[in-house]
Amino acid sequence: MTVPGQLQPAGPPSPPYPVRLEFQRQAEYNRLLPLVKWLLAIPHYIVLSLLGVAAFFAVIGAFFAVLFTGRYPRGLFDFLVGVYRWSIRVTAYVYLMTDRYPPFTLSAQPDEPVQLEVEYPEAGIDRWRPLVHWLLILPYAFVVSILSNLAALFAFFALFTILFTKKFQAGMFDIVVVALRWQTRAFAYAFWMVDKYPPLVWA
Repeated sequence: MTVPGQLQPAGPPSPPYPVRLEFQRQAEYNRLLPLVKWLLAIPHYIVLSLLGVAAFFAVIGAFFAVLFTGRYPRGLFDFLVGVYRWSIRVTAYVYLMTDRYPPFTLSAQPDEPVQLEVEYPEAGIDRWRPLVHWLLILPYAFVVSILSNLAALFAFFALFTILFTKKFQAGMFDIVVVALRWQTRAFAYAFWMVDKYPPLVWA
């Protein structure tokens, strides 16, 4: 499926952090796609539900690996990042941020309007982190829950702006970008993929 309109970088600049999530905003959107994107995304949700089961066991494996060795197995790390990358692409599609249908792949695609990268911790991870990261992330996750609700609300508003003007207004788009970035950083920290606490910045 081709993407109508020129793609433009979107959102405030990302802060220095091992997790980077970038989006591009289209100058114009297809008026009719917002009405059916939720339906077109169903095959992705089916696959992601199966991948979610595999990711659950991957997290368990990573928990014990880090606890006993201080290393995050690279295969498990890349798999979890890939599952989340797939999920966030689908979220961006359903939230009307892109008209490009998400690819059925875990890997990064250089031409995709949604780009997620998480730096692998080459130096290793402190063994105690799997025991406490779920607790340390709670204050951040509380803010993420608020931002996530805002993102869903603005995606709903975008349904009407796209229907009538073929545009997802930049200000609303940027709020959704920030919300999804916060959500992604929370994911990476909660699963001890990074040791630096997510930045408390609007970016």
